[in-house]
Amino acid sequence: MRIDGKGLIDRAAPLRFSFDGKDYSGYKGDTLASALLANGVRLVGRSFKYHRPRGVMTAGSEEPNALVEVFDGHGPQKTPNVRATVQELYDGLRAKSQNRWPTLDRDLLAINDLFSPFLGAGFYYKTFMWPRAFWERLYEPVIRRAAGLGALSGLPDAGNSEKAYAFCDLLVIGSGPAGLMAALTAAHAGADVILAEEDARMGGRLLAESHEVGGKAAQVWAEEVIAELAALPNVRLMTRTSVTGAYDQGTYGALERVSLHLADPAGRPRECFWRIAAKQAVLAAGALERPIAFPNNDRPGIMLASAVRSYLNRWGVAPGRRVAVFANNDDARRTAEDLAAAGVEIAAVIDPRPDSTALGSAPLYRGAEVVATEGRHGVSKISFRHEGTLHEVSVDLLAVSGGWNPTVHLTCHTGSRPVWNPDIAAFVPAGNAVPGLTPCGAAAGVLSTAGCLADGQRGAETALAALGRKPKPIALPVAEDGATAVSALWTVEGKGRAWLDFANDVTTKDVKLAARENFASVEHMKRYTTQGMAPDQGKNSNVGALAVLADATGRGIPDTGTTTFRPPYTPVSIAAMGAGGRGKGFAPERFTTSHDASVQRGAPMIEAGLWYRPSYFPRPGEGHWRQSCDREVGYVRNTVGICDVSTLGKIDIQGKDAGAFLDRVYTNMFSTLKVGRVRYGLMLREDGHVMDDGTTARLGEDHYLMTTTTAAAGPVMRHLDFVRQAFCRDMDVRFVSVTEQWAQFAVAGPRSRELLNTLLDAPIDGEAFPFMACGAVSIEGVQGRLFRISFSGEHAYEIAVPARYGDSLFRDLVARAESLGGGAYGMEALNVLRIEKGLLTHAEIHGRVTAGDVGMARMISAKKDCIGKAAAKRPGLGGNFREELVGLKPVEPKREIGAGAHLFTPGEEVTRQNDEGYVTSACWSPTLDTHLGLAFLRNGRNRHGEMVRMVDHMRGTDILCEVTDPVFLDPHGERARA
Repeated sequence: MRIDGKGLIDRAAPLRFSFDGKDYSGYKGDTLASALLANGVRLVGRSFKYHRPRGVMTAGSEEPNALVEVFDGHGPQKTPNVRATVQELYDGLRAKSQNRWPTLDRDLLAINDLFSPFLGAGFYYKTFMWPRAFWERLYEPVIRRAAGLGALSGLPDAGNSEKAYAFCDLLVIGSGPAGLMAALTAAHAGADVILAEEDARMGGRLLAESHEVGGKAAQVWAEEVIAELAALPNVRLMTRTSVTGAYDQGTYGALERVSLHLADPAGRPRECFWRIAAKQAVLAAGALERPIAFPNNDRPGIMLASAVRSYLNRWGVAPGRRVAVFANNDDARRTAEDLAAAGVEIAAVIDPRPDSTALGSAPLYRGAEVVATEGRHGVSKISFRHEGTLHEVSVDLLAVSGGWNPTVHLTCHTGSRPVWNPDIAAFVPAGNAVPGLTPCGAAAGVLSTAGCLADGQRGAETALAALGRKPKPIALPVAEDGATAVSALWTVEGKGRAWLDFANDVTTKDVKLAARENFASVEHMKRYTTQGMAPDQGKNSNVGALAVLADATGRGIPDTGTTTFRPPYTPVSIAAMGAGGRGKGFAPERFTTSHDASVQRGAPMIEAGLWYRPSYFPRPGEGHWRQSCDREVGYVRNTVGICDVSTLGKIDIQGKDAGAFLDRVYTNMFSTLKVGRVRYGLMLREDGHVMDDGTTARLGEDHYLMTTTTAAAGPVMRHLDFVRQAFCRDMDVRFVSVTEQWAQFAVAGPRSRELLNTLLDAPIDGEAFPFMACGAVSIEGVQGRLFRISFSGEHAYEIAVPARYGDSLFRDLVARAESLGGGAYGMEALNVLRIEKGLLTHAEIHGRVTAGDVGMARMISAKKDCIGKAAAKRPGLGGNFREELVGLKPVEPKREIGAGAHLFTPGEEVTRQNDEGYVTSACWSPTLDTHLGLAFLRNGRNRHGEMVRMVDHMRGTDILCEVTDPVFLDPHGERARA
């Protein structure tokens, strides 16, 4: 099917590929679609619901039919739903049709088509409601097995993707005549320009046309402009890059296909997802030709007229030898002219307009409409109605055009809706739809080449004015400027189904049915029929479906409106969007400086906020973790224990306004904190709920060190940055995370000071270093910091040294503790110690509790404002109906309390309506010889001494518990202050 002398492919570079196991040949520059058409392959896929035969319909990313699976290399890994019109040909490419069984031409699932009268719009909702028990056992499994088009291999993805960032003055989206002219104008004005093109080759529609621009072939003119742009230092040309979304403040998402066109990627990533920050942007993405819905318009060999012209002029392929053209506009006539010039027979030009002009020697039928087609795996005959007479013509290709739809999608991604332009019977972008984005050319409804060139220059000048730059005069080349007359035609009545959404098998009948059943809103119709929900996202079918809905409801198309356009414009693989987020990239392993020492002691390591921390330190003869945990708790309560607490977030805050800044982010005062002292603080979100708690030390007059919980270190840092920029822009304050720079260890227990005084160069005593003190210390000449704080309720300290000394200090501290009858303790013991003292972690401050809920309402200072203070006073965030923090003791001490269990009043039925609270943390306390729990209970602080029923369905537990104060041990803090 190749045409000699036509196309931009490299005929000196033949390539081999296979489709469904059969070998074919093509050339460098081919797409899989063009190569298949060149080899006479018309049947390439099956539709989703009815498994009807489907062939190539378009030549771009809007393709709804030619979706295939492409294998990676020579193995079983594959990528499904690849558009054959976008997949570039390379040597050894292996592709496979999908959504068929057992073979493409003998698909037994095509039996669904026989049942189509019972499978119309909404049949899911009408059929699978009864019997109710069938849904889980029968309906859902069957639907899930039938869902989808292609299939994954089930193997881990061996390919790599990456993400990148780019910045520019002007982003030009699309490299057709408007885009090239916009980029050229802006580049010569000195602006930094990025020109992004989703195709492998720049030039847009100019690559598929036979007319001239500037006195030379359109392709030649485009190549010269591209070469000129490539030579400029302020221009970046990005081919194979689809701009997929427009976001706030000039940010655009773009997907670059890096190595999907290469036989040997040689270590290159498959794709790259770009975040492009552009001061201004020009949308020159062109327009998409739309089909006409007529009976049986979905057969292979029925293609859009512009696609036929593209395959002929760009790839040198005639998709048929005897062609009919059915179009309601003048643009499609170019297809007939180019085919005839290439020696292809034009059997008929069928134009529904009664006043269309003659076209060469091709037989023209004015006021005619195609009403039927024949051919199972490819069109072989069409029937059309002309002047009341039915005519039949044998053809192997039908080129169809219903007009053009400007590519408005990006202009709608921030909430704008397009507006109807009756002159071209299409939607165009609304004014200032996306701030900083200027649509031009065909994307703005300008459909001639000369008009696009001029409009592209206008778009660049608009962007340059916003950038404060003056454009340099550039002469516009002479190009065709013919008006594209169109007479709106959406559907043709006749016997048989007229298809709108070719992938999802939605017909005009389905849309009319939705309207009759009162799904008349465009969004309801979409969901009821699945119209526009296929991989092409309605690019081919949306406007036609809206017109059918408008007619069925008696409204005009503008009144009917459009569905919501959302990113991405073209499919984006999750691997590209989340590049780097696989394996350890998704969950990096963070190790403390004591990690090796802990592992050498046999400690099982558990993940806590991506950090790996020791669960417990087993000893010989201990057969259960509880034995180790109980022993380690005893270290802290009776002698001395060592725990690595380096994972706590550490944020260094400096500046003359540092104290005032902390007053803003914490509920309590920090500007009054004395140098050398530490204070506990509570932090709220803007909505009044607790965000985090921790201690902050004042190391100098303008120098503070904040600690956060392990899990909240990142969120708190982001929160501080937000508060600084949004509310404290005039404050002299700077902060930086120093979590990894310091190794920090808790030394806790009655003998903790005794241990430290064997280590410090200058011993300390209780008077000079009281509870909540801090200061610099020296450890064998190494400068460190010492904080007298406690997360166990015991006399305790935290000692910090630069991270490079962490391993040796930990080993030294543990050895000294063991000589005093103590040792290292892990996360299990740490949890028991803090529960015995009623101290909080993010098990309690989980995002939906207030300061009042955790008993800290008095920490919200009345002397100042702080983030979240006003919101915390909202109705509903206070009162006896709130669930408040309490302690729980089982009536039978050996009965286990389970975290996650729910609480009920004894005697009440265990139902959701009677639920009065839940358990957040639980442990066995070797100190008190009982199980303990922390919980939130409705009106809990007024119910100390009451009994509640704890029900844990997961563990099969149902026990009575006494409600107590959450502080079980040493409620007055005498041990910590000793």
